[in-house]
Amino acid sequence: MIKKFYAYIAECSDGTYYTGFTTDLKKREDAHNSKKGAKYTRTRTPVRIIYHEEFATKGEAMKREYAIKQLSRDRKKELIRNGV
Repeated sequence: MIKKFYAYIAECSDGTYYTGFTTDLKKREDAHNSKKGAKYTRTRTPVRIIYHEEFATKGEAMKREYAIKQLSRDRKKELIRNGV
């Protein structure tokens, strides 16, 4: 089985976005919601992954995660809405 890597955007209960990367989207969402995920999301549960992109390597996913984090909130909304 080929391992896949994902860059994702999660929407927190307060309406803010959290961007990360993982190899398992469901497991990562569960970790965020059980307060074992990122420190940022611990006080903002429930968290729901609302956007993701798939990559073949960890490096690609991490690079995309960084690029998404640099986007403005409006640009992230556009990405989520249109995938662009």
